[in-house]
Amino acid sequence: MTPDSVPLPRAVRPADSCVMAVFGASGDLTTRKLIPSLYNLAAQKLLPDGFALVGNSRRAMTDGEFRRKVLAGIEEFAPAPASVDAATLGWLSERLHYLAGDAADHAMYGRLGEAMAALDAARGAGGNELFYLATAPEFFGPIARRLGSAGLVREERGAWRRVVVEKPFGSDLESAKALNDELKTILTERQIYRIDHYLGKETVQNILVLRFANGIFEPIWNRRYVDHVQISVAEELGVGGRGGYFDGVGVLRDMLPNHIFQLLSLIGMEPPISFDADAVRDKQVEVLRAIAPLTPQAARRDAVRGQYGDGAIGGIRAPSYRAEPLVAKDSSTETFAALKLTIDNWRWAGVPFYLRAGKRLPARSTEIVVQFRAAPFQLFRDTPVEAMTPNQLVIRIQPHEGIALTFGAKIPGPAVNIGTVDMNFDYQSYFGAKPNTGYERLLYDAMTGDATLFQRADMVETAWSVVAPVLAAWKDAPGDFPNYEAGSWGPDAAQELLRRDGRRWRECAG
Repeated sequence: MTPDSVPLPRAVRPADSCVMAVFGASGDLTTRKLIPSLYNLAAQKLLPDGFALVGNSRRAMTDGEFRRKVLAGIEEFAPAPASVDAATLGWLSERLHYLAGDAADHAMYGRLGEAMAALDAARGAGGNELFYLATAPEFFGPIARRLGSAGLVREERGAWRRVVVEKPFGSDLESAKALNDELKTILTERQIYRIDHYLGKETVQNILVLRFANGIFEPIWNRRYVDHVQISVAEELGVGGRGGYFDGVGVLRDMLPNHIFQLLSLIGMEPPISFDADAVRDKQVEVLRAIAPLTPQAARRDAVRGQYGDGAIGGIRAPSYRAEPLVAKDSSTETFAALKLTIDNWRWAGVPFYLRAGKRLPARSTEIVVQFRAAPFQLFRDTPVEAMTPNQLVIRIQPHEGIALTFGAKIPGPAVNIGTVDMNFDYQSYFGAKPNTGYERLLYDAMTGDATLFQRADMVETAWSVVAPVLAAWKDAPGDFPNYEAGSWGPDAAQELLRRDGRRWRECAG
């Protein structure tokens, strides 16, 4: 099938009419991601006429100033700014409003309720309201409490009220449980949408289709055929202006319990009985619960951390982490983490999952590698073939979304020599480029009530329980940093983590 013959997708209905409130509306997330995503939804006719948005932050702005600020973000940050349509921009602009006020001020919520009710009446939103907490994590609970006190999340007369909570959701198991408990005193679980923007990426969603809609993959997706799985999230950039936040968090908290464990759960889960949100999430949390608990000894042996020192990336000098703005000069915060886990169930018994995330690595790349067991060598023992290269299925999530299958083929010539070739599928080349920030699908789903791509309370807590022994081990023994150069693939111990098992990391391509 050629790209020209790709079947047209089935029609998708517009999202439900609603009034959306964004806390932290003057911040980067709103300008860089949320408003461009809403524009893209509007351009695809997936926002209804009955939509309006109220931005809130402490900064004093008029509606006009707010519109100019966030709409400028579409021109700057939209994936395809050259194709920005003036009519769509105007349509969205007239639906954007602003309310200045401190989220700690109880009186502000009364004014917010009045503003949203007026917009609901003007736009015919049916009483539906979506609250997006694009704030620092310490404000999640207090904002939810005040929304509850003001009666803004009470569902009446068939209208829905939903709250989207950004990451990070807690900083350890105890804080995640406490936040879940706090939210559940105000909201039901079906009203809470814990967002992870990685799940908005097409290739991540395609994991379920790849596995369960293709008869050639599911039969071999198990311990009989899979040797191991690697999940890598590599970034060329350092912490930049986020040093104040990152230095209190570290890459393990920032990446593993959310982004990487979401990917692991989709790769490892059993088939759900349907694509109903809870049917899928039941299977995701099931595989997370099957991860073998790390003993204190295993946490020290199978978890690696690093912090970058001076180096160079692409010929450009990069400063050490401790030289970054707002980072402590003696910081022991890790900028690289690698972990070996095993899943104690029938499908994956004995198959290691290797996870890594790091900053100031040679390339920006997120990918999943499913490496299959090598074929027996016997047939080729009397040929020039010296080793059998295992097959790999590589799922590329960013920056270039796609899937590649590597396999062996005979090199032309009189002797039997085997070369490794790639069968490549690239989303952009095949289906064409579509403007996408990664938030479009998630915002649309939040407005339609589909929680499949959002984390449930038990998923969050189970993920934190897996990394808890690692956090405890690292707390007791501060790292000897820096221990890898900027522009390298991390500390030597990360290579040793796989080398001692007779394996090696695949070097991600940018």
